[in-house]
Amino acid sequence: MVTSDEGDGDVQPLWLSDGPAMAELWTRMHAEHTRSGLWPLLLDSLDPNDGEFRPWGSGQVFPELMSAPASHAPAGLLAQWWATYTAVDEDDDMLDADRRFAATAPFGQTWPGLAPSRNTATNPDRLAAEFAQAFLADRPQTRLGLVAAASGAEALTVGGWAGPCNYDNDTAKFSAVVRDWEHRFGARVVAVGFSTLHLSVAAPPVNVHEALLVAAEHFAFCPDNIWQGTRPSTLAAYAGRITGAHRWDFWWD
Repeated sequence: MVTSDEGDGDVQPLWLSDGPAMAELWTRMHAEHTRSGLWPLLLDSLDPNDGEFRPWGSGQVFPELMSAPASHAPAGLLAQWWATYTAVDEDDDMLDADRRFAATAPFGQTWPGLAPSRNTATNPDRLAAEFAQAFLADRPQTRLGLVAAASGAEALTVGGWAGPCNYDNDTAKFSAVVRDWEHRFGARVVAVGFSTLHLSVAAPPVNVHEALLVAAEHFAFCPDNIWQGTRPSTLAAYAGRITGAHRWDFWWD
């Protein structure tokens, strides 16, 4: 059991395997979730050569500091974040007004609203199992974590993950958005790193209009995906990369 650094050492929000995870075990635990109440996460570390396996093995998790995901409205959060990250900051030496507006074109500072839900014949849980296998093949040092949570989105908060803390230190807000994506796009939380999040997506956007709206949500959720992502660092270019993509990856600098 992982013990949180916060408090008196009496909070143990998740179980962490001693060694590398196996895709078959993740899939079995995922299928057992409705009975066990334990959500499986593939947990990656900040540095694969770090013996402490930060943040998980070192206890750098803070469930006591989080609110409840149900207390946040995803649409309101995304609109608020969008307004914050598109606001012009005269003291910003990295991104002047022209470059800031170019990054979020064609919307500029105007929040476009949520992307519509999409139906799919793809089984979200089977797709998640396939993603887990691919993720482990790429990162064999990944370990298995188990969190007593109703869904992968809620497991992020219950487990005390603090990956986006440079932007907001209440992970419940991010869980609220991911939970909404679980319903609208068949997303599943498969893997989590020190400041990274990896989702499988059963119903991704399939055309330019949908992809731009989803890209706007991603920018509000994790602006570093656009600001510091693959060039060109624009919403339109990012939308092209996620069109039809069955995995969404996020990282916060």
